[in-house]
Amino acid sequence: MPRQVQLSNIRNIGIMAHIDAGKTTVSERILFFTGKTHKLGEVHDGAAQLDWMPQERERGITITSAATTTLWRDHRITLIDTPGHVDFTVEVERSLRVLDGAIALFCAVGGVEPQAEKVWHQSEKYNVPKIAFVNKMDRVGADFFAVLEEIQNDLGANAVPVVVPIGKEEAFQGIIDLVSMKALYYDGDNQGVTFREESIPADKMEKARKWRANLVEKCAEQDDALLEKFVEKGDLTKDEILGILRKATIARRVVPVYCGSAFKNKGIQRLLDGVIRCLPAPNEIPPIICAREPEANKREPTDEDPFSALAFKVVSDKHMGKLTYIRIYSGRLESGCTVLNSSRDKTQRISRLFRMHANRQEVITEAFTGDIVAVVGLSDTRTGDTLCTEAQPIHLEAIEFPAPVVSISIAPETQGDSERLGEALHRLADEDPTFTVAFDAETSETIISGMGELHLEIIVDRLKREFNVAAKVGRPEVAYRETATVPVEGEGKYIKQSGGRGQYGHVCMKMEPLPPGDGFEFVNDVVGGRIPLQYIPSVEKGVVRALRSGPYAGYPVVDLRVSLYDGSYHEVDSNDFAFQEAARIAFKQMFLKGQPELLEPVMSVEVVAPEEFMGPCASSICQRRGRIESMTRKGDLQIIEGLVPLAEMFGYANALRTLTQGRASFSMHFEHYEAVPDALAETIVEKRRKEKKVRG
Repeated sequence: MPRQVQLSNIRNIGIMAHIDAGKTTVSERILFFTGKTHKLGEVHDGAAQLDWMPQERERGITITSAATTTLWRDHRITLIDTPGHVDFTVEVERSLRVLDGAIALFCAVGGVEPQAEKVWHQSEKYNVPKIAFVNKMDRVGADFFAVLEEIQNDLGANAVPVVVPIGKEEAFQGIIDLVSMKALYYDGDNQGVTFREESIPADKMEKARKWRANLVEKCAEQDDALLEKFVEKGDLTKDEILGILRKATIARRVVPVYCGSAFKNKGIQRLLDGVIRCLPAPNEIPPIICAREPEANKREPTDEDPFSALAFKVVSDKHMGKLTYIRIYSGRLESGCTVLNSSRDKTQRISRLFRMHANRQEVITEAFTGDIVAVVGLSDTRTGDTLCTEAQPIHLEAIEFPAPVVSISIAPETQGDSERLGEALHRLADEDPTFTVAFDAETSETIISGMGELHLEIIVDRLKREFNVAAKVGRPEVAYRETATVPVEGEGKYIKQSGGRGQYGHVCMKMEPLPPGDGFEFVNDVVGGRIPLQYIPSVEKGVVRALRSGPYAGYPVVDLRVSLYDGSYHEVDSNDFAFQEAARIAFKQMFLKGQPELLEPVMSVEVVAPEEFMGPCASSICQRRGRIESMTRKGDLQIIEGLVPLAEMFGYANALRTLTQGRASFSMHFEHYEAVPDALAETIVEKRRKEKKVRG
């Protein structure tokens, strides 16, 4: 069966922005103007097509990324709407990994806000070309050119307007297209759904010429031949502008900027034109390279190359079980065929294929290079796994996710729900790599961890609604870590003799701290066969087990290198278990001698408040052990940026509301781990030990 749409006419894009910038509203307008829907769904009415979860409709926020496919000017656009809230950053991370381009959305009033900056840097990590859309031009305080300057200065982007607004705030009437040099006016009587294209008014011509010259100059800079023509003639043709704008955008040297008001239906058609004119098709991105053997193995983005795909999202579906979203990078895929999961070395059968529209499925029998589809049948596949042909395997680069920072204990309300709770939690953990489930053997409690209070609140709500499991939860706890600060050496012996075959393991190890964020490293420096090779993995396994619950306070241990350099064994009594136990004993001894330190997650916090509340807001950060990094003014508002330990941020939303009569807002995201002050660390450790005694 031939493909329905040429590869060059496919666009895989996402919309990324700070919370409340209007991502879902823009997505809904794209669906409307491309004919995918015939009724405008509003976020505030709980009727948005892409916010399909009950929690999303009730709260008016996006929680899970939703994919849909639509058509515009003979091009097929697969669109992923991502959340803006930092608690759901996993959805942004995995979407950007598989997209070819993105729309970076900015509020015309708020400009470059913290989460917008964060997702911008996430997209840079994956080399995603972008176009920008300045939304909410009809809002009081809207300023297109101020936002343009922030994109250039704060994000370091070569932002180039392709359109400029006609008016702003209530007087926002339309846009001037700088490529065609026409004015587009949106009809007020028709809610902006249709527009009139007219000559640029005389009073707007000077501004239009100035920004047209800027566009042409920025384009000419990207090509020596065009630069020569520009110097000679002072202008370029429409085709020359669009041609070089496309090349420069795909090369990430330019970010074209559009504007409008999605809620008032203004500017969306030109934004769609920008998507197909400037953002790349799947065959315009570099070939996919094997993560393990980059030189030896790569796939060209064509249907003729062997099949390769990345699983980027897993969803539990009550009717079909498990839906796995995949992005196909090369080759083609048919329902009923067999594929290899090279990440887990397992062969699996594709039972059904779907093209998705939010939570609705369209059955298809075949998918091609560049397609983003959902698959049923991949029971053993997890987020980030590679799928390929058995004959020509490949390993694609996996997706990195941040570690959870908030934990709560959870238990079923009735004993009969215990098994169902465990099953539901593990299904949710399969979906979300930033949500983890663990059992604390000392306290006999199930501990769930996530990216924030809202993240865990949604998880508990989903347990009740989707799995019919009511749960009791403890209060949120910070995900502390512990580490050692000085190099030490130590040894561990595990010897047991009780008649018959005994147990014998003996290790000598060194431990040294690593830079923050480097995790754990195990080094085998044993020479001369002092410990047989078959027991080396057992030593590492024993250390890794000990890392899960540190000797200092019982928190996970990070940022250490452990080197095994000597030891001894017994021909008869040595075994895997004995060496695991010897390693655990040695690690505990070394760690407690290594001046252990408690680490806590520190959040980057931004508070936006009217000027009269600046003093109380600044004090509220300092009172929470925070450090103020900067204070700036934006219009009538003051912006305070600082670093605050997560432990001090619980309940901050209510406190800030009280302090400012509800007129201030704040956002925060995880920044890094740093040491807890000694006095406070002692209190935390002592409290944890007492709690374990009481529970024990």
